[in-house]
Amino acid sequence: MEKIIDPIDIELIKKELTPERKLGDTNKGNNELYIVDWFNAPNTVKEIGRLREVSYRDAGASSGKSMDLDEYDTMENPYQQLIVWDPDNQAIIGGYRFILGSNVKISEDGQPMITSSHLYKFSDDFIKNYLPHVMELGRSFVTPEYQSSKAGSKSIFTMDNLWDGITYVILEHPSIMYFLGKMTIYPSYNKTARNLIIHFLKKHFNDKDGLVRPKKSLRVSDNPELMDLILCEDDLNKDLRLLKGAVRKLGTNIPPLVNSYMAASSSLKMLGSCINDELGDAIETGIMICFEDIYDDKRSRHIEAFINNKELRLAKRYPNTIQSIKDKLLVNLKKRRQRAFRHFKKHLGKSNPDIEFM
Repeated sequence: MEKIIDPIDIELIKKELTPERKLGDTNKGNNELYIVDWFNAPNTVKEIGRLREVSYRDAGASSGKSMDLDEYDTMENPYQQLIVWDPDNQAIIGGYRFILGSNVKISEDGQPMITSSHLYKFSDDFIKNYLPHVMELGRSFVTPEYQSSKAGSKSIFTMDNLWDGITYVILEHPSIMYFLGKMTIYPSYNKTARNLIIHFLKKHFNDKDGLVRPKKSLRVSDNPELMDLILCEDDLNKDLRLLKGAVRKLGTNIPPLVNSYMAASSSLKMLGSCINDELGDAIETGIMICFEDIYDDKRSRHIEAFINNKELRLAKRYPNTIQSIKDKLLVNLKKRRQRAFRHFKKHLGKSNPDIEFM
């Protein structure tokens, strides 16, 4: 286990968090969102690597390196780093790394060169029809100091802030329809609770189309018949209440990231679970979510943050605008997303249902 590097000088980070790299302000918590990469903000990315390693070690899993960076962070066309910045305390408090499917290269074995390929095999159907419309997310973290409610609203809303950022990226790229990512459960987490969560996900969200499959599936050792007795409801929400109750009786709670994804959409696809030997044997569960299927209240909240930031920038540039900038932005955004989604469904050979965007 290597010694974690010292914190990067905050002044070096602030110099790299320039206005053109700022996405906007968050909907809650009074934080800011930035996108950087290894080439335009190397000091910031080193600090991200340090904070990831600190966060993962605190949870009982890590890369074991001095900072959690790999070839995907530093390659020629590296993953982009989405971060939440606390301007009051001048600190990075959480983040994701991501890549858009249109930027993904295919390896000699026909598989996409993305972080998930280490654990999963992708079908030809996925590569041809879905990959160009996917945003792959990974290496999520919230720093330990901001995982406690003692940090106030800054900590309460960090995951929500990250969803603001993800939504910003999606709305700026109309062809992106899906999030592809992994929910992480660390080795220190209660094993029975972990197995109940995985059983629940497979029961309600299993990928019946076989788009993506683990190279080596995790074998859940607890008796599935016994878990069916605990999670005995066919209705998703009723079964979720049973899951939460059972997990609490085991003295723990559903991990925040897992809870966040499960609460996002009833059409979530669960792509199987496996052990990530590059992250301290953490349990990773692949998921895919269609942005258009995210529950209206959640989607609208993050879209509103995007619109508010766009409105603010335009109002500064055109202060004498009479017509409501916000209304025009929303109408144009809705039309653009509807047009892109219909095109995507047509490409898949499926019907084109009416879409209520907001």
